[in-house]
Amino acid sequence: MRIYSILLTSASLAVALLAAPAMAQSANEDRPFQGLYVGGSFGFDAQPNDVGESITFDRNLDGRFGDAITTTGGANAFSTGFCNGQARSASRADGCVNDRDSYSYSGRIGYDRQYGPIVIGVVGEFGTSRIRDSVSGFTTTPASYTINREINYTANARIRAGYALNKSLFYATGGGVYARVNNYFRSTNVVNGFRSNADSNAYGYTVGGGIEQKLGRHFSIGVEYLFNRLQDADYRVRVSAGPPTSPFTLGNASGTDFARSFEKFRWHSVRAVALFRF
Repeated sequence: MRIYSILLTSASLAVALLAAPAMAQSANEDRPFQGLYVGGSFGFDAQPNDVGESITFDRNLDGRFGDAITTTGGANAFSTGFCNGQARSASRADGCVNDRDSYSYSGRIGYDRQYGPIVIGVVGEFGTSRIRDSVSGFTTTPASYTINREINYTANARIRAGYALNKSLFYATGGGVYARVNNYFRSTNVVNGFRSNADSNAYGYTVGGGIEQKLGRHFSIGVEYLFNRLQDADYRVRVSAGPPTSPFTLGNASGTDFARSFEKFRWHSVRAVALFRF
């Protein structure tokens, strides 16, 4: 009887060991999008046209922008105008280079729970983009003044919710985003002095959606779209020194502060995504 008991116990253990992978595989097939995953993306970022963007001025250094910069004769020193791009030269007639759209890449980690066809999860992402946003102004001297900003890196935390059709997941996503922004200033004016703060912190949100397709048990690929909007209002340029007749020191001997009129930093992102699911 003892031998039969040992054989029965051994057989039961063997069945259990054989059944465990089958049950796990069945659970994976029933809920293909549940669990932890890591992955990355590569795509293209494009900015909307910032029509009407300009440089705004604080001539009194009282912290309030919107002052007019006038010459000793009372004329508007920036009557030549502005453009939402990078100045080609000192003359407005030569036009501006459009904002640079470029590629982006990122890494991510996330976790999903699947309830029937409904999938709900969270994802964190860290990456960078090569886009550049510029605005330029032109004085009658002539001279050009350009404020640029580029992304050093971004990080976001998003909620993801979707509907699974067999091995295909259609989802919407959204959350908060942080970016470290590199700001810099260029001018053809060699008479005045310029100083500015550099990198800034920007916060905002990102929303979008995508499609994820399982390729076997662990791998999936997808396409994703995100709209990103940052509030970036920290960058300032102080224009000082120069001759006594300079329009930047006429209102205040300490100089004039520059800032961009559009604090929003926006871009659309379309990218390919590859994931490994544990």
